[in-house]
Amino acid sequence: MALLGAAGQFRWSAATLRALRNRYDGAPVLLSGASGDMLVLLDPADVREFFARPVRELALDAVDKTKMLSVLEPTGVVCSHGDLRQQRRALNDQVLAPHEDAHPSCDTFRTVIAEECTRLTTGPALPFARLQRTVERITRRIVLGDQGAGDEELHRWLVALRKEGNWGAVRRGPTPAGRRMYAAATTRLHVYAEHAPAPTLLGRAMATSCEEDVDAVGQAHHWFLALDAVAAIVARTLLMLAAHPAEQAAIHEAAQAPDTTRLRACVLESLRLYPVVPDLLRILRTDTTWRGVPYPAGTHVLVPIGFLQRDSDLVPGGSLFAPGRWLEEGTDHDPRMAPFSHGEGRCPGDRLGLMAATEVCAQVLREHRVTGGRPRLDPHRPLPGALNASGIQLTLARF
Repeated sequence: MALLGAAGQFRWSAATLRALRNRYDGAPVLLSGASGDMLVLLDPADVREFFARPVRELALDAVDKTKMLSVLEPTGVVCSHGDLRQQRRALNDQVLAPHEDAHPSCDTFRTVIAEECTRLTTGPALPFARLQRTVERITRRIVLGDQGAGDEELHRWLVALRKEGNWGAVRRGPTPAGRRMYAAATTRLHVYAEHAPAPTLLGRAMATSCEEDVDAVGQAHHWFLALDAVAAIVARTLLMLAAHPAEQAAIHEAAQAPDTTRLRACVLESLRLYPVVPDLLRILRTDTTWRGVPYPAGTHVLVPIGFLQRDSDLVPGGSLFAPGRWLEEGTDHDPRMAPFSHGEGRCPGDRLGLMAATEVCAQVLREHRVTGGRPRLDPHRPLPGALNASGIQLTLARF
């Protein structure tokens, strides 16, 4: 991330995509790549259709994505298709409860977050490493329960698998060391599963009836991957608030606690600017047409959502921090802005992840203000295309 930012990759990739859209008047552009043909969608109407199409036709298990994720979650829902994908998605929906206003275990998880966040504000400096360790403990307690709170070894295995997965697109498969690490992590998860408390994600999975090949315990690999991203989301959100004191003051106007509705909007705005998944990649499973042009099964389809939701031609003030936009009705379903995607491919853990990130921010801000941050951001200029979370340093002050 740091190297890409220093090289200006985000700036020139945006310029390239803007040039393609202008050259072809917004029509889909077919490009050739190492993994086959790729149809790039750059017009809002095409993006809406992308989200509307069923995953049986426009599947999530694109070749490069599967190569990467198969190292760390080979039985995960993202690597699956057809009937098995439907069954695994149904299990994840049961565990993560995306269609409910609040997760059934929300109160338990909020208590976990409050207990763990007492470690964050012990001094005026909040380095990212401390935030990351805290979020990892929160993740283990949410997924496994208190029994796994201190299991840092399991987390080291999972992080190592992610690093190996980053090379998945250029390797034929997992290395022998990666296979051993995955087996060790999975064995450890099965041990925890035997005693997982009912409110935890693993406990909810074990209480759900499903076929053996669905691999309920195996789904936990992705839950760890997703919840660990909360640390970077929180760091970027708090850095934004340090650079936008008026937004932070509005959050603190509530009498008893930070205004979590406004804070949630700030987290969403941070995700719009710095999405966890900046490119939505899928693959056609059937021959189909797009704007009347036929494309064969196996064609990849790409929506560069990180570019689109920052483009001021589509989203007013696209490169500025303006969380108020998320307080307007319907914004959460606006296809121009999709930090969690939309349609059948929308992340089933969106509400849980958003709640966790908002609650961690709220705990930090309960008795403190963020008075400074590194790197410095100019609130009056377009924000940088990349913010390496591991380099973020925050300064806190008590009320």
